[in-house]
Amino acid sequence: MRIIISGGGTGGHIYPGVAIGKKILEKMPDAKILFVGSKNGLEKKLVPREGFDIKYITVEGLNKKFTIKKIGSFFKVFKGYFQSLNIIKEFKPDIVVGTGGYVCGPVVLAASMKNIPTLIHEQNAFPGMTNKMLSRFVSKIAINFKESEEYFPKNKVIYTGNPIRSQFTKTDKAKSRIDMKFDINKPLLLVVGGSRGARNINNAVVNIIPQLMQSGIQLLFITGENEYENVKTKLKSINMDINSLKGIKIIPYCFNMDEAMAACDLIISRAGATVLSEITALGIPSILIPSPFVANNHQEYNARAIERNGAAIVITESQLESDILREQVINIINNKQVLKEMSANAKKLSNIDAADKIYEIIINLVSK
Repeated sequence: MRIIISGGGTGGHIYPGVAIGKKILEKMPDAKILFVGSKNGLEKKLVPREGFDIKYITVEGLNKKFTIKKIGSFFKVFKGYFQSLNIIKEFKPDIVVGTGGYVCGPVVLAASMKNIPTLIHEQNAFPGMTNKMLSRFVSKIAINFKESEEYFPKNKVIYTGNPIRSQFTKTDKAKSRIDMKFDINKPLLLVVGGSRGARNINNAVVNIIPQLMQSGIQLLFITGENEYENVKTKLKSINMDINSLKGIKIIPYCFNMDEAMAACDLIISRAGATVLSEITALGIPSILIPSPFVANNHQEYNARAIERNGAAIVITESQLESDILREQVINIINNKQVLKEMSANAKKLSNIDAADKIYEIIINLVSK
């Protein structure tokens, strides 16, 4: 079987595609998988590291407002469509799978126009514009939140959950803690604001580092590549050297997030669908700070669902100016009973067989 997987921009769209690809190879080692992405997205870096081949098309997101730039974006999408047709002609896929992000639009549409079976996966409760548009053309639509069903043709929708990479189900906390060179006897806080970073979260975390150190709390702080230098500058402004903080590790990006997440006792994170799937799979207590800059405020919607089930505390960005972040971190991470309860509640929300369900959809579509 030959499969094209397309999705990109951020890890939230890329890693579900990687999880699907790895599940296919687990079930069918002779399968040929090709990713199609954009050179401007993180897929250029992440996909080859996961062992997959990737080809690139020229594409750009379309703004809702009409501008001169939108005309240029439209022509890039048009160009990307014909590049996709050429890739499809050369690779001859049996099916094309889209996992979100504007890059998958031309690829999935081109496959549909060639009468090749197509599947898209929607991670969020409120679908993005690309998947809404593609829903008219694709064979099937896999969803993570049942609430998103109303935005799609009901006869195409299958509830699967969000696929996560298999390594997230095979982690060992003690080994991960040792491998990442943290003390196994002291609490560890993980902070990650997304692949590109989140300045408001980063600034708030820098402000509480002195209190974390005083409380004996270790910190793995993943700033995002775009924000690393800003964090270094902010640390200097409070007379701290990024390279000499005991029990504190600050890095721009982490490729082995399965180990980082397995090692921690508590995570501060955004509330994108993919990271929430990984958090619940590992049963990690969390403090979620939803991004206010996403369509339909879907991250807060996601986060509140986790909070209602007793697995997380939600803090909005507007609250970061107060002491609430420091108070919540110290209160939660030093209370073993609270951590235990939040962890158990998180695991109840996990859906670790999503990749298997999507694999079955792929097999059914190809065999028709």
